[in-house]
Amino acid sequence: MTDTTDEMKIYTYPDPVLKTKAEPIAEIDEELQGLIDRMIAVMYSAPGVGLAANQVGVLKRVIVFDRNPKEKERDPVALINPEIVLGEDEIKWEEACLSVIDFSAEVVRKAQVKVRGLDRHGNPFDIEAEDLLGVCLQHEIDHLNGTLFIDHISALKRSLYKKKLKKRLKEK
Repeated sequence: MTDTTDEMKIYTYPDPVLKTKAEPIAEIDEELQGLIDRMIAVMYSAPGVGLAANQVGVLKRVIVFDRNPKEKERDPVALINPEIVLGEDEIKWEEACLSVIDFSAEVVRKAQVKVRGLDRHGNPFDIEAEDLLGVCLQHEIDHLNGTLFIDHISALKRSLYKKKLKKRLKEK
């Protein structure tokens, strides 16, 4: 990775870019490669296990994630134009987000997913995942569709988070 994270920031709720649907990527070029490298660097420096382009203010359908999020050895992957093609069973998972600061909540997701897209070189790429990686993929693809994990929780919990956030912003 040659690029640094200096010019890239993670946008936080309630920034409108997080609620905007990302556009499909038609061309895999040098600019996209640089974006992917910077996103991977930002993801690890945050630290996080996944990151969607919306979160760094870029409305392109690309996510990065670590294929082995609980392992010491990093295995970063970029997925272009990802889509969930299969989801089975349900799992409850305590989620947090680099764009939703100081908050986590239990979210119901598919327990196993199959995701299809293109790798960073334009080759077809399928991945089957469960547990943390499966939740991560669903969470990041949600971002590309303008959906945050707090959109999956009850209106009451979401309202309490918004109040807490407003109070914190006023204190600053």
